[in-house]
Amino acid sequence: MDCIKIGRLISSLRKEKGLTQQNVADALGISNKTVSKWETGLGCPDLSLWSDLSVILGADIAQLMDGEITPNKPDNGNISRLKFYVCPTCGNILVSTGSAYIACCGRRLEPLESSNSEEINVKAEESDLDYYVTLDHPMTKEHYISFAAYVKSDKVYLVRLYPEQSPSFRLPMIRGGKLYLYCVKHGLMLCKNKI
Repeated sequence: MDCIKIGRLISSLRKEKGLTQQNVADALGISNKTVSKWETGLGCPDLSLWSDLSVILGADIAQLMDGEITPNKPDNGNISRLKFYVCPTCGNILVSTGSAYIACCGRRLEPLESSNSEEINVKAEESDLDYYVTLDHPMTKEHYISFAAYVKSDKVYLVRLYPEQSPSFRLPMIRGGKLYLYCVKHGLMLCKNKI
């Protein structure tokens, strides 16, 4: 470990958060002299403190231990590069439009790869201002569609679905978008049926 590099990062992140060395020390239950020692590169945090320190400073623990935060490339706003992530522990759904470090429940998540799906029959009926979409898919506790996402131009409409409910939902009437479905058993699917 490069204590000088780590110390500089701790100091930078602490100041960015508007915290004093005493604030950090109080939150960790240590003396402010210990925090000062870290920031001057005369030592590194004890292993037992890294987790709490990363929370206090709002930084990824691995990057904090490396002594540098690697920024993502700027988001160019291209919605066609939308990436979906699903936490295997809690089921949270996350999205990004560019490269991103996405983590949930203490684990780094990888973007889902979509496959083309002809298996799911998607029926979209036009109503006054929206589509009423129905899916021919089981919705049991072990096998169900967790979410549907309709992507068009600069918009993403995400609909959360649950087991044992009807596999149907409403979407704004915007033609030409892509419909993604996430099945807990088969993964992310891009529907060939155009809405």
